[in-house]
Amino acid sequence: MNVLLPNTQHLGYQTKQESIAVQGVPNLLIRSLLNKQQFYDPGNAALDLGISSAFWSLFGLLWPSGSRLAERMALRPVNADERILELGCGLGLASLVGHRRGANITASDCHPLAGEFLRENLRLNQLSPMRYQHGHWGQHAAQQQDPAVSSKFDLIIGSDILYERDEQGDLANYIHQHMEDHAEVWVVDPNRGNRAHFHRNMAAQGFALKEECLDISATSDASAYKGRMLTYSRD
Repeated sequence: MNVLLPNTQHLGYQTKQESIAVQGVPNLLIRSLLNKQQFYDPGNAALDLGISSAFWSLFGLLWPSGSRLAERMALRPVNADERILELGCGLGLASLVGHRRGANITASDCHPLAGEFLRENLRLNQLSPMRYQHGHWGQHAAQQQDPAVSSKFDLIIGSDILYERDEQGDLANYIHQHMEDHAEVWVVDPNRGNRAHFHRNMAAQGFALKEECLDISATSDASAYKGRMLTYSRD
């Protein structure tokens, strides 16, 4: 059950705190934006990264696909020697779940406030610091606020990151640049309609796909969910 705590005003936007249930692990206390109407970019830091006012708030909300990814991370056996990267982490729910279980995980996003929210949610849950780095692909990738992702990883994960058709294959190229040869890639996609382009781009990088339909019925605590769990690997 999710428990809503009082709203707070932070700088130019409002936030809320919720106790978020993820099956298989204890609840996490998550601070997020109050709603999609919150906006605060006085220095145009987000705009310079290609994030318009219409999309500014999307990083700071909890999304159903992120919860599905967090559930997978709650079940994955922990290997302290394995390096994991979350792309487009937003509030980093999946990263927080993995980090609390002892996984070696780096959260990344392109939004200038994602790191700040992640650090606050670590504090709220009395968790040790974890790595956060700027992760951006596409035409604005050269512009960044935090140190950029520069390492290679054994597992790369992401939820609801196929929000563009990506004709040039920027995301697949970015994944290729930051993964070990044996690495696996997990993407939870809520049927946005851009999978075909991503499949093609990942196949060009030598990846084979295993696709799982996620068709989850509504419960008293959660809405129904339809999407896909995409697992990419290569020899």
